[in-house]
Amino acid sequence: MSAEVFDDRRCILGEGPLWHPEREQLFWFDIMRHRLLSRDASGPLEWRFDEPVSAAGWVDTETLLIASASALWRFDVRDSSKTQLCRLEQDNAVTRSNDGRADPWGGFWIGTMGRTAESGAGAIYRFYQGRLQRLFSEITISNAICFAPNRSCAYFTDTTTKRVMRVALDRNGWPEGDPVVFLDLTPDGLNPDGAVVDKSGAVWIAQWGAARVAAYSGQGTFLRVVDLPARHTTCPAFGGAGFRTLFVTSARQCLSAEVAHDQSPHGQTFAISGVAEGLPEPRVIL
Repeated sequence: MSAEVFDDRRCILGEGPLWHPEREQLFWFDIMRHRLLSRDASGPLEWRFDEPVSAAGWVDTETLLIASASALWRFDVRDSSKTQLCRLEQDNAVTRSNDGRADPWGGFWIGTMGRTAESGAGAIYRFYQGRLQRLFSEITISNAICFAPNRSCAYFTDTTTKRVMRVALDRNGWPEGDPVVFLDLTPDGLNPDGAVVDKSGAVWIAQWGAARVAAYSGQGTFLRVVDLPARHTTCPAFGGAGFRTLFVTSARQCLSAEVAHDQSPHGQTFAISGVAEGLPEPRVIL
């Protein structure tokens, strides 16, 4: 199976792909250019913000929850109006938002990180029933936030550790007990980035610098790999008909101008059909 270019705009740091199940439309971000991107029948779409934006969940047909460097926002895609839901490290100029995803209870997990990956500057939070609560601290690069289909656990990583963690969840979706290592990629020298779980419970993880997305069983066993033409894959999402298309964002960041030139694939957004069957992203309940 080969990756096709879904959108040829070359992001500096493409991230946070979200398939909106009611709109049947993919949204994603170019963090460093402060842009929310999408496509519909009319062609490419773009919304600009005054600070970095990185992750989203869907609230209803016209509304997204969007994470920015300073807050979580209710955002209307029709008229670009936004309302602040809560502050997010607003008084900390060092950090910005990074990876995030809705949980099966209608909450939203969001990670932060230092703008230049300052060691331990970030954290992971949960926004639930109108309240933001810190879950894990001293995170350098928050990534791989996703959830088991049976609601038993959440996954996340600090990319710099090369380890993906798993934490059990209680009946309301809160962490229960300490995180344990789900997957240690240190022996392979791989850097876990964004992740999503498919219908079977397999975890699909973009691996920064390796030009691929790899799938692992719920027990951490390697299953398969999908190669991509962009070196820095950042995050996967399932969407399309039957949720059988794997969309993958990528980045030009940290590549030389000779490598990431205007005809290169780096930073583009890709689609691979038929690799697995995903699940619709849960609705964020505000």
